Amino acid sequence: MPQYFGKLPTTEQPWTSLPSVQSVKELENHIYFNCGSQTLVINAVAPNLIRVRMSPTGTLSHPRSWAVTQEEDWPAVELTVQQHPDSTEIITDRMRVAVAHHPCRLTCFDRQDQPFAQDIDPGISWRQGAVANWKQIEAGEHFYGFGERTGLLDQRSQVRTNWTTDALDYDILTDEMYQAIPFFMALRPGLGYGIFFNTTFWSQFDLGASQPGVWSMETRGGELDYYIIYGPEPAEILATYTQLTGRMPMPPKWALGYHQCRWSYDSETEVRELAQTFRDRRIPCDVIHLDIDYMRGYRVFTWSPKRFPDAAQLIAELRENGFKTVTIIDPGVKYEPEGDYPVFDEGKDGDYFVRNPDGSIFHGYVWPDKAVFPDFLKPDVRQWWGDWHKTLTDIGVAGIWNDMNEPAIENRPFGDEGHKIWFPLDALQGPPEDRATHLEVHNLYGQMMAKSCYQGLRQHRSNQRSFVLTRSGFAGIQRWSSVWMGDNQSLWEHLEMSLPMLCNMGLSGVAFVGCDIGGFAGNATAELFARWMQVGMLYPLMRAHSALHTARHEPWVFGDRVERICRDYIELRYQLLPYLYSLFWESATTGTPILRPLLYHFPNEPQTYQIQDQVMLGPSLMAAPVYRPGVQCRAVYLPSGVWYNWWTGEQHQGPGYILADAPLERMPLFVPAGAIIPMGPVMQYTDERPLDSLTVRVWPVTGLETLHKTFVLYEDDGQTLDYETGSQGMTTYTLQQSARELVFNISPRTGNWTPPPREVVIEVLGFGEQRFMDDGGDRQLRFLL
Repeated sequence: MPQYFGKLPTTEQPWTSLPSVQSVKELENHIYFNCGSQTLVINAVAPNLIRVRMSPTGTLSHPRSWAVTQEEDWPAVELTVQQHPDSTEIITDRMRVAVAHHPCRLTCFDRQDQPFAQDIDPGISWRQGAVANWKQIEAGEHFYGFGERTGLLDQRSQVRTNWTTDALDYDILTDEMYQAIPFFMALRPGLGYGIFFNTTFWSQFDLGASQPGVWSMETRGGELDYYIIYGPEPAEILATYTQLTGRMPMPPKWALGYHQCRWSYDSETEVRELAQTFRDRRIPCDVIHLDIDYMRGYRVFTWSPKRFPDAAQLIAELRENGFKTVTIIDPGVKYEPEGDYPVFDEGKDGDYFVRNPDGSIFHGYVWPDKAVFPDFLKPDVRQWWGDWHKTLTDIGVAGIWNDMNEPAIENRPFGDEGHKIWFPLDALQGPPEDRATHLEVHNLYGQMMAKSCYQGLRQHRSNQRSFVLTRSGFAGIQRWSSVWMGDNQSLWEHLEMSLPMLCNMGLSGVAFVGCDIGGFAGNATAELFARWMQVGMLYPLMRAHSALHTARHEPWVFGDRVERICRDYIELRYQLLPYLYSLFWESATTGTPILRPLLYHFPNEPQTYQIQDQVMLGPSLMAAPVYRPGVQCRAVYLPSGVWYNWWTGEQHQGPGYILADAPLERMPLFVPAGAIIPMGPVMQYTDERPLDSLTVRVWPVTGLETLHKTFVLYEDDGQTLDYETGSQGMTTYTLQQSARELVFNISPRTGNWTPPPREVVIEVLGFGEQRFMDDGGDRQLRFLL
């Protein structure tokens, strides 16, 4: 009871529910329900995508496009509206929405009349400063996505708040995180749907935590606005959601390689030694990140004249040795009047910084001490900030790492006893004609910084793809940036938590994601680092990182045995690049995650719903990592079908569990029957040489009557934006297997990109291989079984 802890009891303000429907009107695929002083509007954006809006005042606000692509770009939907005495039904060829009139309640049905997203008392309701909606949790329903989330994969029985926060020292119980993505999918056998809560205000999902069997969504915005996406499976939900909020561009191929980072490699000498050690030890690496200490007194867009006296020469030497350079940029601009610091001077003169409600420039404390902050809601500020990146790209910087952009601010200088703050919630941001309070746009700060960075790099890098990495973002961040999971720790628990975190990001439309390998804060043990490098090989973004005053976390610092393990798994990553690059193309075109929980491919096997310690890298490689010290074997669940042990070729029949060997040198890996995985040679960096040899590994099943599988190998130059205008090559591999023979068909390569001359090896496990020179034509190879 509250009084036990010295607190006075409180009474929450009651909710007012949406009353009965008084009239219904249809206008251009929008159905308006007049509920007296309130208005409910439902429109079909696509056959499986319904938008629901309700204004307690009866007047809907002008829609903004911060996260959502314009609805008018979608083709018109054929729908039927049926009026009944006490209800209205809106029917497309994929789903049906029934709106009861007394009181006003909404229920969706699939074509088999299974209900989902069903309103339950008190339905759509509001009170001062908030609007909410309550819905029923169906039997066997589980919840995934929600952006960046700690804890388990399934978020049922949790409360999940969307408010970007510097989540330093987060753990399994942390709610608010660096990212705020108000999207989730609900899944049960035979049916799945997604909910995108289209609000940038503070919002929250309660997944049965307060009331078992009921989930709710609440926002502090003035109206309810959400999209319902019918699946029925995760792939289609994500395809529609990412069509709504956008998909990622193709990254440069080098960004798929191994990245090395530390806070900080703080001198040219140290960076040169690091790069040379990678090459001397023959450990592949593509990227070196420079943290805040490369700057002059933490002033953004500067270089330390003592520690980095000739940054252009350093970056050129790194480039000659096969390394790309990525530099960190924070939003805090050092407050330095009369300091001849042009970033501050230009920002002040142009009125580019966030202001307090009284008109004064807001300031807080970050790395450069007293700092001011660009208002990225203003298009001219985004242009100005993007243009400043030219000072970095002109000397060869290939990518930008955006940090501290939740925004992370303190009220006193770093090192003093202070507390975290953010801009005043009533501070106005954005251009004069479209102002919004910080209460509305807080969650967009990191998003708009990343957008500014992306657009600046695209403008100033002369047809070269760039790499952008951000800590904070909102729904649709995949259009502008990759994302890492912030400041994790060198703990076994954080290693275990990394895969469900990344999988839920992928199920939220953000595919290019990673966690700091080895843990950022604290000291990894040799065993933990080895296991983490194995898991990190699966991360779409493979970056090791460590904090100031911690032990070093490079692959060679833990002794010869761990160095060999690191080398082996980084080399495997590079061998898998043709497969992995094709997965990135699939994600860029359809929104498909790269790292996937088992439920993504097996949504009708409830056993997969709670499995978070196994993942799929694309459709053809399943990993069962080790997450605890001293473990030498582990239970592995194999879904339906035939599976191969990657290392031994041993065959297993699913569904069911097996016990897999897992000595320190081995992460259990499995491949489903029919898998087609193109692989390349080991390289020390991704463009060390052209892909002059290609091995396509195929896994058949002896005795299986029929099998039909396909995989599309995607290729381009890996560097330029020419792929956007058709400079691509796609080769479709098709595997057909009968009881007597296996036929491997290769379609003619499409697109106008041509790879270098190369030999292709088709290697069918257990049945030999065939070789040929790749001429881009069609080919049929037969293997007798």
